[in-house]
Amino acid sequence: MEWTLVSWDFITALASIIMLDILLGGDNAVVIAMAANKLPSDLRKKAILIGTGGAVIIRLVMTLIAVWLLSIPYLQVLGGLILLPIAIKLLLPAEHDEKINASDTLMGAIRTIIIADAAMGVDNVLAIAGASHGSFILVACGFLISIPIIVGGSTVIGRIMDRFPVVLYGGAGLLGWTAGSMIMHDAVVGRLIMRIAGSWTEFAVPAVLTIFVCSTGYIFSRHKKSTSLNLEKLS
Repeated sequence: MEWTLVSWDFITALASIIMLDILLGGDNAVVIAMAANKLPSDLRKKAILIGTGGAVIIRLVMTLIAVWLLSIPYLQVLGGLILLPIAIKLLLPAEHDEKINASDTLMGAIRTIIIADAAMGVDNVLAIAGASHGSFILVACGFLISIPIIVGGSTVIGRIMDRFPVVLYGGAGLLGWTAGSMIMHDAVVGRLIMRIAGSWTEFAVPAVLTIFVCSTGYIFSRHKKSTSLNLEKLS
């Protein structure tokens, strides 16, 4: 896909990448804070700054590699299918059970931040790579804009998501659309689907998966909440 910096396609794709970065990067900001929790306040700020910088570089490299890998036939389809459960999980009640061992040394905290972010950032990497449709410029621009927002405003972002659940559904729907778009942009499978069913499937498949993600996430979320309430009553 050809992009220009002033095109509507570029702007909407960049907005999608920024939104996905923010939605999927909130937990990572919490992990960063936890990893440096045992340090004195002056070293804590330094560890967060250096650790986040290292994590961003590794995340960017991982995403650029993922963008290249998704150009290989069938891998876009696989990536799209992997993205679906990630999108549904976004709508489920949060479970803060991360096992992060905070370090009492600066280098230990930095190492923990980088390793934890890389391990937890796979969903983010896959989503951004899929939304970029092979554009390295989009990935770089999205990172430059969204990372400062995540680091500086993770608390505010979390409150907005808690107060306005529609934001989460918008993000989950965007992930569902991205998954469908990845499938339809696959060099083999996407072309085969359009050849058999028609070019209208280029938009129909992402739309169907968007509805599927939001409806499935809503059902699972209601079920999980009702189960939790019943367990609380029994206890």
